[in-house]
Amino acid sequence: MSAAPLVGYSSSGSEDESEDGMRTRPGDGSHRRGHSPLPRQRFPVPDSVLNMFPGTEEGPEDDSTKHGGRVRTFPHERGNWATHVYVPYEAKEEFLDLLDVLLPHAQTYVPRLVRMEAFHLSLSQSVVLRHHWILPFVQALKARMTSFHRTFIGLEVTSGHAQFLDLVSEVDRVMEEFNLTTFYQDPSFHLSLAWCVGDARLQLEGQCLQELQAIVDGFEDAEVLLRVHTEQVRCKSGNKFFSMPLK
Repeated sequence: MSAAPLVGYSSSGSEDESEDGMRTRPGDGSHRRGHSPLPRQRFPVPDSVLNMFPGTEEGPEDDSTKHGGRVRTFPHERGNWATHVYVPYEAKEEFLDLLDVLLPHAQTYVPRLVRMEAFHLSLSQSVVLRHHWILPFVQALKARMTSFHRTFIGLEVTSGHAQFLDLVSEVDRVMEEFNLTTFYQDPSFHLSLAWCVGDARLQLEGQCLQELQAIVDGFEDAEVLLRVHTEQVRCKSGNKFFSMPLK
């Protein structure tokens, strides 16, 4: 699907992290006077579930210095894995040439902008999964992705929006099955090109975006360049990646 307009937007957290996740409901701690509170009993996870994953439950260690100063918007807890569903975009040389022109121009307005290392189009917010939920979650996603055909993405989707909404609807149904946060009510599908810490929308909006848009419009074969044939939806959970082929 083709894409034309450039957009500037902000996020409260990093691309693969979210403040929304599963929360266990705490007890109120109250008990009758003269009676000791009953001890809490933790039921063991069945071996059939634990054996789904031969590795450790520990997620990757969080170190903000390794990702440009971005900080988690939810605390890391043992067994919690940040999870994100998206459509990957494999950047070709011509696309990177366009980005080499766009980014320096944008950096004249916001010098701290950093180029994305990888490109994708989000189909979900980032959510928190318990380790033993990852495989059932991915299996549920795969079951819902099998009926969808291939699609095309660009900077901001201007055609095929309805098809992406259909994909999001299926992802949302899986999120609801696991009592997780669904996607935005009225999503705008876009391909992130660069990022920076903090809210820089005021510097980017107006003249800067107009100039960047003019660069895109005047770039040779831009209409063809900003189309991509994609064959899969991916799910990233911690340091694990899962692919779901599209028909």
